[in-house]
Amino acid sequence: MPTLPREQPDPAQSHQARRTAESFGTDAQRYDRARPGYPDDLVTRIVAGSPGPDVLDVGCGTGIAARQFRAAGCAVLGVEPDPRMADFARARGLRVEVATFEAWEPAGRAFDTLIAAQSWHWVDPVAGAVKAAEVLRPNGRLAIFGHVFEPPAEVAEPFAAAYRRVAPDSPFADQPARRPLETYRAGYAKIADRIRETERFSDPEQWRFDWERSYTRDQWLDLLPTTGGLTRLRPDQLAETLDAVGRAIDALGGRFTMRYTTLATTAVRVGAP
Repeated sequence: MPTLPREQPDPAQSHQARRTAESFGTDAQRYDRARPGYPDDLVTRIVAGSPGPDVLDVGCGTGIAARQFRAAGCAVLGVEPDPRMADFARARGLRVEVATFEAWEPAGRAFDTLIAAQSWHWVDPVAGAVKAAEVLRPNGRLAIFGHVFEPPAEVAEPFAAAYRRVAPDSPFADQPARRPLETYRAGYAKIADRIRETERFSDPEQWRFDWERSYTRDQWLDLLPTTGGLTRLRPDQLAETLDAVGRAIDALGGRFTMRYTTLATTAVRVGAP
């Protein structure tokens, strides 16, 4: 769950926004370099609560989460709709099959864990939950997680103003500069509802991990173009937006501290395969 512009302006419909969903491979190297990883405590907790090492990573992107799970001793298979992202992940030793999760063919394979790191909002929420149950072994764990990160108002407000100016017709342009954490928690509660509706999982749990990261001006301007609304801007629009943000960070002394919250919805597969 990134900062503005939101990659999911409407969580109930974002899985239909395929052009945005498949735009992140425009600069896969930057995406992998700039995007943060996931808390070690989250990875450890998921692995400890799974019955075995076989992990399916839905929407694996460049493999940021997959590499963390591999380092924790798991055997990871990624499913990724963007061939550019898949190629990047493969170049780092990951197994990746190119498809949307809805269209992906498991070919009789089953997994101990299914993760979706910052990607489940691009999956049909109803069909995705049902398919997750189909590919997980009994007692297998479904874990859907992502970051909430909102920069300080001194950075967020100039960014939002610049974005509205350069892309007034974008569906992201009418979003507020910052939104409360509860807005995102409500989105994860909706994910839990879809999981419950399958009647094939234990009652979902909601996990939360809070942490911080300091960003320099250059580090933040490296990350911003990897977010949903910016991947589709023209070069001149992007440059104007980044210039406004850069000036704002300069006014703060050239760096700021980001408070991150990583949220997760997780449930255990119950019943027969």
